Amino acid sequence: MASKSKSTIKIILRSTDPASRYFYTAKKSKKNKEKLKLRKFDPIVNKHVEFIEEKMR
Repeated sequence: MASKSKSTIKIILRSTDPASRYFYTAKKSKKNKEKLKLRKFDPIVNKHVEFIEEKMR
C-alpha cells in the first residue's frame, strides 16, 4: 500500500486579548502559506476576540 502524504499541519490559535491565555487547536493545509486570523469566542474574557495562528511545539 502506498503511504499517504500529510497535507495538513496542526496549529494553535492563541487569543490576542492580553488578559487571556486561551487557545484553540486546528488543522491547516500546507498549501496555505498565510497566517490564520479568526474571530472566535474566548470564555475567559466572555466575548469574541481575534485569534492568531502559532506553530504547535
